[in-house]
Amino acid sequence: MTSLRDQTILIIGGTSGIGFSVAEASLHQHAAHVIVASSTPEKVSKTVVRLTETTKNQSLSGKVTGKTLDVSNADEVKKFFAEIGEIDHVVVTSGDKLKLGFKGVDLETLKSALDVRFWAAALIAQQARIKRGGSITLTGGVASIKPPPGWPIVAGLAGAAESLVKGLAVDLAPVRVNLVAPGAVLTELWDSLPTDLREKLLQESADKLLVKRVGNPEEIADAYIFLMKCGFITGETLHINGGQTLV
Repeated sequence: MTSLRDQTILIIGGTSGIGFSVAEASLHQHAAHVIVASSTPEKVSKTVVRLTETTKNQSLSGKVTGKTLDVSNADEVKKFFAEIGEIDHVVVTSGDKLKLGFKGVDLETLKSALDVRFWAAALIAQQARIKRGGSITLTGGVASIKPPPGWPIVAGLAGAAESLVKGLAVDLAPVRVNLVAPGAVLTELWDSLPTDLREKLLQESADKLLVKRVGNPEEIADAYIFLMKCGFITGETLHINGGQTLV
């Protein structure tokens, strides 16, 4: 596999959860420049501080830069990529937390989810200037092949992302385009729940999996690193879900 040493990697959604872990892992792979982008300036600033401390504490040489980006704003996305120039890899983990049931969900909510989860990804792929040998890695979810009750919209968005990746891989070749589809992962998204409820739901999720635990962001980040480094994979979806699709 190729090395990420001396490369520039952009992580959109890199201020928390899986995205932050991808940024951290990229530095450990000796990337020369890691750019984290998010819609919240405060989160961007704090993340740059955290990642810079990591480089100092572990004697890593990578540079860390933070950028503010609202992926739902097309003009802002176009300006963003015009300013940062050529990069080696783009990872997209951003996306609003989806609370979409089926009955009663309004059209505006559906359109907003589609803007962030589908159209933004397509626009990012269109505007990014990727160097030869580089890649784009998007994020989906296990709901594309095993949706739980009440998740038809989420399943549809996840499936659309997987189809988008195949089309982009054809149109953008030789730039590689792939997708990571995580299952249940312990990230900050769970922190909004009361402690007792959070622990109950995490345990219930773990009990349903073959590995009997939920995933952690660091091991999901390894999938993104693999897809960036493996030069012979494109148009593929990598499911990381602890066996959820088999039970």
